[in-house]
Amino acid sequence: MPAAVIETRALGRCFAGVTALHALDLHVGAGEAVAVFGPNGAGKSTLLRLLATLLRPSAGGLRLFGRPVNDGGAVARRRIGFLSHQSFLYPDLTPTENLDFYARMFGVARAAERVRALIERVGLTGWAHRPVRTLSRGLEQRCALARALVHEPDLLLLDEPFTGLDVDASAMLTDMLRETHAAGTTFLMTTHDMARGFEVSQRAIILNRGRLVWDGRVGETHLGEFEQTYLASVHAAGTEQA
Repeated sequence: MPAAVIETRALGRCFAGVTALHALDLHVGAGEAVAVFGPNGAGKSTLLRLLATLLRPSAGGLRLFGRPVNDGGAVARRRIGFLSHQSFLYPDLTPTENLDFYARMFGVARAAERVRALIERVGLTGWAHRPVRTLSRGLEQRCALARALVHEPDLLLLDEPFTGLDVDASAMLTDMLRETHAAGTTFLMTTHDMARGFEVSQRAIILNRGRLVWDGRVGETHLGEFEQTYLASVHAAGTEQA
C-alpha cells in the first residue's frame, strides 16, 4: 500500500447537531486518483473542506502527508490545491493579478513565468487582463482551476470541477487532471458526472448520508455496473437509516 496522503479514522463533522459526516475511515495513497460520488447532502463537500483544513473535525482523526492536522493545518495547506464552489478569486483583480498574488503567497519560483503558462493552458489568454467580475462563470472556473494548480500541489481537491464548463473547457480539465496525475499528484474529486469521474480516476467512493457505503477500483467494474451499484447502495443505506 502506498504511503498515505490522506488518512482518516472515525472522522466526523456535525453542524448544529446534524451529522454531515459520520465515522469515516479512509486511506488515499500517494499518486491515487479518486472520484467521490453521492446524492446531494451526502457529505461530499464537507469531506473536501475537512481535507482542505477549512473545517475542523467534530470527531475522529485526520492525517495529511503522514502527519496529524493540528492548529488549522497550515503546513499541510501549502501542499494542497483546492477547487470549490467558491473561486477564492478577487473579483476586481484580473486573472493574471490573481494568479500572481497566489503564486507569490506560496513562494512559487519564477512566478511570472508560471502564471503566463497557466493562463495559456486554461485558455484565458484573451481575458488575462480583464477583472474577474467581468468573466463568465465558465471562464471564472478556468481561472479558479489555475489558482488551485499555481503552486504545483501534492494533493488536489476538486468539488464538482466540471460545473459551469462547456464542452471544450471540460475536455481541457480532463486533460489537465490526467497530466497532473501522471506527474505524481494525488487528487480527490467529487462529481455527479459518473462518466467523467470514471474517465479520470482509478478508484471510486460512494457517500450517502455522511457514511461511506462503497469503495472500489474503477478498472474492476464497468460504468453501467457501477451506476447500478450506486443506485443499489444509496437505496440500501437510505432504507437502513429510514
